[in-house]
Amino acid sequence: MFLKLENLQKTGSFKIRGAMNKVSQLSEAECAKGLIAASAGNHAQGVAFAGAARNVPVTIFMPLGTPVSKVNATKGYGATVKLIGQNFDEAYIAAREEQLRTGATFIHPFDDIAVIEGQATVAMEMLQQRPELDTIVVPAGGGGLLAGTLLAVKSIRPDIRVIGVQSSNASAIARAYKGKGDSLLPFQGKTIAEGINVKTPGNLTMNIIHALVDDVITVSEQEIASAILFMLEREKTLIEGAAAAAVAAVLNHKVPSSANNVGIIVSGGNFDVSKLVECQQLCTNMPLAK
Repeated sequence: MFLKLENLQKTGSFKIRGAMNKVSQLSEAECAKGLIAASAGNHAQGVAFAGAARNVPVTIFMPLGTPVSKVNATKGYGATVKLIGQNFDEAYIAAREEQLRTGATFIHPFDDIAVIEGQATVAMEMLQQRPELDTIVVPAGGGGLLAGTLLAVKSIRPDIRVIGVQSSNASAIARAYKGKGDSLLPFQGKTIAEGINVKTPGNLTMNIIHALVDDVITVSEQEIASAILFMLEREKTLIEGAAAAAVAAVLNHKVPSSANNVGIIVSGGNFDVSKLVECQQLCTNMPLAK
């Protein structure tokens, strides 16, 4: 296994790539209106950092349950944070309403080609660093990272298998990919992987995913929690639930057995350490993977 540690990025996740790529392309007129975004936390920090780099005011709408570490980090980069809604989708609606009222420039967390292209640089680096890879495993929420990975990999090495991973409690992309709509499971809205807790993925991202992905699978909350603890104990690395979903898929043998050289995108490390107790409780009856 090859771990692409995006948790070591400046803002703690891969999201800085897409945000910087998008904001760097904005005109002065677009920046003059200020920036606004909705985020479960990681996109927020990326946009806040990118806005500060261009000296542009930023307002971020985040769900009420967002880890304090992500909220404080976003404020630390100079953004104004507004906590509203029980999940990303509710925060997104509020942000859109504010954007219509103020005329600010909206920076979408995933359904934007400039953002997707920025996220694609993760996979491009992986192919340069580990050309022997035959499988890449990617956590998926709104689908920006997965779509970017697919565009990069399938244009350069179409033989490499790309697998998206979601929490079974927030599996909109997996259900859509498998043609089951919302009939498989109701949207639970409760997951330790809040970074991929998205009810409605993007139209652009889903078009790319449908066309290019090899499979989209799900992992349980127990498996995600176990992967967080595994990475902390074995790799001495603290990762968040979204990143742990991809790790969990490999640890629990959910990728094809023919996969010999597997790259895992460890998407972020902005984890509220108080949730380690929750991880331990979830894993009480589940042994760590060997």
